[in-house]
Amino acid sequence: MAKRRSIAKFVVVSIFVVIGIVLSVCSFPIVGTDYVYNGFANSISLGLDLSGGLSVVYDCELNSSNGDLNTSIDATVQRLQEILYQENYPEAIVKRQGTSRILIEVPSAKESDDIFTFLENPKTLSLTLEKASATTKPEVYISGEDVTDVFVSYNNEKDSYGVTLKFTSEGSDKFANLTELASKKENKEIYIYLGEVAGDPWNTVTCEEKITGGSTFISGESMADYDGAKEYALGIMSGTFNVKLTLIENSVISATLGKEALRLGIIAGAVAFILILAVMWWRYGDLGLLANLSLLVYMILMMFFLQAIPFIQLTLPGIAGIILSLGMAVDGNVIIFERIREEYASSKKIPLATKAGFKKAFWPIFDSNITTIVTSLILYFLGTAAIKGFAITLLLGILLSMFTSLVVTRFFVKWYLPLNSTKAKRLHLKGEAISAIGAENVIANDAVTENSEEESEASSQTIVGGETNE
Repeated sequence: MAKRRSIAKFVVVSIFVVIGIVLSVCSFPIVGTDYVYNGFANSISLGLDLSGGLSVVYDCELNSSNGDLNTSIDATVQRLQEILYQENYPEAIVKRQGTSRILIEVPSAKESDDIFTFLENPKTLSLTLEKASATTKPEVYISGEDVTDVFVSYNNEKDSYGVTLKFTSEGSDKFANLTELASKKENKEIYIYLGEVAGDPWNTVTCEEKITGGSTFISGESMADYDGAKEYALGIMSGTFNVKLTLIENSVISATLGKEALRLGIIAGAVAFILILAVMWWRYGDLGLLANLSLLVYMILMMFFLQAIPFIQLTLPGIAGIILSLGMAVDGNVIIFERIREEYASSKKIPLATKAGFKKAFWPIFDSNITTIVTSLILYFLGTAAIKGFAITLLLGILLSMFTSLVVTRFFVKWYLPLNSTKAKRLHLKGEAISAIGAENVIANDAVTENSEEESEASSQTIVGGETNE
């Protein structure tokens, strides 16, 4: 009965592993729907070095003498992240670099994309009632700091595309005052400047009445379609930051180079994984096969979490972290199996040797992995972008390796014992030859140190000539 239960458990696990592999690497359409399932591996968010894209670095200065630079930079970082998300770049990374710089990485962006032009030359937004001239500089009623959101929208009443602006509470009052004054002018015009308030304005809008409510809709001939409205919105967006951004570095990474790097990384990982499976089976026999099944579970879980956790982006250093954590997962199984070998060599039976082996291997595995986890956390919080990519995959891999080696492999070995608890050769175990008196002493020592369950297991087996009777 115990053997049947063990066989049934392994059959169920094998089915789930096969399903997990299919879900991880295969893409297929869902019957009856238009949805195409892409698999865990194909859904993993790729970093700039693998998918290609745009990388820019800005130096930040305050728009005015008032305000705190650190607070303004933090607000600008958040604003840039929101804008990139709205423009369908959810994988973009925006973060501070040093004390006065902002780094932006936009995977999969191309030079032809509107976002490229937007990020290439952001300018300060200013709304005035008068045109600038060589002798006068008009008063600025609204600046980028007063705007909270800019997006393309469609007005059903006017049957046209346009851009909606939303203002802060203070900006709403300013805009109401501006529109009231503009509606009383003869030409009723408001001038929009991007950059320095000098020369001709970037755009001009007409206002017929005072506008309240904290938002406004702008339309015109330049926004006859969605693309025109989007271009207009990006122009406005570029002036809504709390600081003046000066472009100091701009680079475009080819997607071709990224794909080649990803292909080589996958090949390296696959070759390493296959070699590991072969060596484990050769070295530890059936125990190695159980470890290989555990490693397959590890890889399935790794791919699932890489695509499920939203803030993880796979980079080349990240692939290195995965391969390193795979080695740690193998090390955990090797430590366990070597402890089992030592216990069996001391004339313990296979069930007792496996139990003692897992028990004695726990703390060495736990301690070594904890130090790696602490190191990963330090690298993640203090490292650069490339180091963070390595640290996060290493941290995830270490946690999964501990789970698979200490929990999954343990269950597999426990299920295996009813199928084979006497044939040591299948496990590549070797016992030391001892005398009959020595065997009696070993049994006596086992009886003292093991619990009642272990005693009953030991009493059901014999030692002949110091070797296991298989």
